[in-house]
Amino acid sequence: MLITPANQAVVNFSKAADGLLPAMVQHPLSGEVLMQGYMNSEALAHTLSHQRVTFFSRSKQRLWTKGESSEHFLQVVSVHTDCDQDSLLIRALPLGPTCHLGSRSCFSDEQSTPMLQTLMDTISSRRNADPSSSYTASLFAAGIKRAAQKVGEEGVEVALAATAGDNHELLNESADLLYHLLVVLAARDLSLNDVLAVLQQRHQPASTSS
Repeated sequence: MLITPANQAVVNFSKAADGLLPAMVQHPLSGEVLMQGYMNSEALAHTLSHQRVTFFSRSKQRLWTKGESSEHFLQVVSVHTDCDQDSLLIRALPLGPTCHLGSRSCFSDEQSTPMLQTLMDTISSRRNADPSSSYTASLFAAGIKRAAQKVGEEGVEVALAATAGDNHELLNESADLLYHLLVVLAARDLSLNDVLAVLQQRHQPASTSS
């Protein structure tokens, strides 16, 4: 359920003896879980009104806005509650590293990272690697024209597999196309998240005239 300033009273803080409910923060584009904290009703109201994720800090015993010292704020996109209204999901864009250790997420092990994000991270790590060390590094070394050419080639292969009705080949060629597209994006200092942001903007409901 989407939570707004108008309906925030539906969140059931009384279910927790201390009035604190778990609040998970998720990247709205990649789906990556960034961190988890606790909110009371005041923290939720502050989060909704200021559009920056604010928790109740159990160690500080006060409201704590993520980034108040580092300025690595979490810019709120939307707030949701679960079916029992006793936990919160905040979709937010990070303005810098989320973790105090400097990583993008407090859950920074590879197994907890969405697969596409892991692939993007791996591709980015190959940008300045020895071209002989991996195929990805050799693509970067060859220049963006070569990677872009591969996108074109793999796009044709996807189309051929689709028209031939070969699902196995279609899946394999689609994987190759997506991989080479990610390489091209990385070469231009972009990522799939930037593409998803465009799709999200296009997905916004069109305004209706009265």
